[in-house]
Amino acid sequence: MSAWLEIAQQIEPLEGVVLDAALIAKMEQRQFESGAPSRIRFYTPSFKTYASSEISGCGKNAWPAISITGGECKLACDHCKAKILEPMIPARTPQDLWRVVNEQIAAGAKGMLLSGGSNHRNEVEYGPYYATIRRIKDTFPAFKIALHTALVDLDTARRMQDAGTDAAMMDVIGAQDTITQVYHLKRKVDDFERALEYLVSTQLKVVPHIVLGLHYGRLLGEWNALEIIRRHQPSAVVLVVVMPFYAPAHRPFATPDAHEIGRFFLDARAALPDIPLLLGCARPPGRVKVQIDAYAVMAGLNGIAHPADGMVELATRLQREVRVTPSCCSIALGDEVLALENADAGLQIDVTKLIAHERMRRTAIGGIGVVVK
Repeated sequence: MSAWLEIAQQIEPLEGVVLDAALIAKMEQRQFESGAPSRIRFYTPSFKTYASSEISGCGKNAWPAISITGGECKLACDHCKAKILEPMIPARTPQDLWRVVNEQIAAGAKGMLLSGGSNHRNEVEYGPYYATIRRIKDTFPAFKIALHTALVDLDTARRMQDAGTDAAMMDVIGAQDTITQVYHLKRKVDDFERALEYLVSTQLKVVPHIVLGLHYGRLLGEWNALEIIRRHQPSAVVLVVVMPFYAPAHRPFATPDAHEIGRFFLDARAALPDIPLLLGCARPPGRVKVQIDAYAVMAGLNGIAHPADGMVELATRLQREVRVTPSCCSIALGDEVLALENADAGLQIDVTKLIAHERMRRTAIGGIGVVVK
């Protein structure tokens, strides 16, 4: 049994959780070969529950998500059906965007995620909004703007930069079948790589996302997406796991296999050794989330949004330096931008006290039972 598996067995929230012993051994060997363990940052306001009174949430308005199309999207992809847009604040005209941003800043916002539904070519039509984005940035220079770009050409990427956008995010899809069947889109894998290339050629911080399990719960084009990203070296990469709450009944999504996701984490870390690799908020709840998060910690990912219980203790016992960024992560991008701005951001915590407090709080009695796969 590997030392890391023995460590996992000592952590109460991992009781009964199935972990792949061979995969953990590979992760342990990778850290041994790569040298000193890296820092890990946890993004969540929930640490106030079991850390200190000085670690608290940022408030729901810190990183509002705003949609220029309201809840409308032409694609209606099978994993989303445009429902992800519905909770966003609508700003259907440039004048609405200016008004909404001023209201949000007055309420304490530090930045925004600007998004919108796509047209039939997977393009978000920001054209009329660039002058307003520039006005926002000139008036409020400290206000961060993260833009969900979808697919872009070179001119569009440059216009986004010139408008004052701080960070650009886009999903990179590596399988043609996923583009056609899940997204209902008549575009090619090459179009996604070309859009990433154009964005990286600007001065924008580019943060591509890979949605694991996007092909109805199966990993299909994720490794090709990883290779596409490796070729273009963006500012950071975010991995999320599909949560198809709105999938059609005739095309249901399976829950992605956590062990396969763990193997992808290991491959992603090896492919992108010098690029911040982050696990975003979206992933299935329950035991599978604990498995996924444990693998993320052991694979050497740089950050985890809304980590499962026990991950701070696990990271600490693996001798990783733990920092906490007490900011909202319902969209995840806000924290990524902040993290890129300052590598030392986040609060260091007294993990010994944290673990003691947690063990007093939990009511579980008896031995620890991590199940070895």
